[in-house]
Amino acid sequence: MRAMVLHKIGQPLVLLERQDPLPGAGQILVRVEACAVCRTDLHVVDGDLPSPKLPLVPGHEIVGRVEAVGEGVFRDRLGRRVGIPWLGHTCGHCSYCTNGQENLCDEPLFTGYTRDGGVATHVVADQEYAFELAEDGDPVSLAPLLCAGLIGWRSLKKAGEGRRIGLYGFGAAAHIIAQICRWQGREVFAFSKPGDVQAQDFARSLGVSWAGASGDRPPELLDAAILFAPVGELVPEALEVVRKGGGIVCGGIHMSDIPSMPYSLLWEERSICSVANLTRKDAEEFFPIAQAAGVRTHTVRYPLAEANAALDDLRSGRLSGAAVLVP
Repeated sequence: MRAMVLHKIGQPLVLLERQDPLPGAGQILVRVEACAVCRTDLHVVDGDLPSPKLPLVPGHEIVGRVEAVGEGVFRDRLGRRVGIPWLGHTCGHCSYCTNGQENLCDEPLFTGYTRDGGVATHVVADQEYAFELAEDGDPVSLAPLLCAGLIGWRSLKKAGEGRRIGLYGFGAAAHIIAQICRWQGREVFAFSKPGDVQAQDFARSLGVSWAGASGDRPPELLDAAILFAPVGELVPEALEVVRKGGGIVCGGIHMSDIPSMPYSLLWEERSICSVANLTRKDAEEFFPIAQAAGVRTHTVRYPLAEANAALDDLRSGRLSGAAVLVP
């Protein structure tokens, strides 16, 4: 197999030839068709997230075909298309796992962080965390759904049933969830970095009701806002444009510090919450909804060997939509 490997935090990935991994009990070996590049991958390679497995193959928005199965896995999974997400393994016995909160498991493994991921030609995954995907779908288009879509969906559920939804940071996750919101009959208000006209135009092309810069006031107060941009300063800005009783959902795994702010911004039963990882139930809900809503992901393809270029383009904000690596 070929893989792009991180040896040291802050250093470029290196293309290596490795032995194909072998699936253990309850695991499958997947030949990667596509792996999208997520902002969490940046947090891993740039050192924002502590203690990654090193050396490490990043990547956790994986689409591929099952090539081999381990003990205890039915052979009828061979040849099937699956998607492999960020949450790759849970213990099954801690209080969170037994109470329907496996996303908060005390002993998890994360794909592309604490176990090798999909920036490679092959990857091993737990069969229970490999979701069946449409056989006739385009793997490049499907790949961003495995994190940007799933975390976006979990964030949207946390945001509640409000009609007016603000999305801060209009990248991979926001462009998927904007389409879901429009299908549900909601109004979407998109916020980008000041001066990022490209992101604002991209949002308008997807039918949002309004697009502007963070710090701008939308024409109406929002029922809720989801922050996909990892910028803590956006929390008080979003609270200023959310109605009484509304909420802010922080959708990223990493964010800069939230600055001190007056209590008056939070008063009147406004709330702030975060979203961590995902559950298998999220996937069961989301994939049929994405299909029914006709979600179309906007992607830019890169060869596997150009993973560093894809990371740089994401880091610099040059992308509209999602970068996807193709072996």
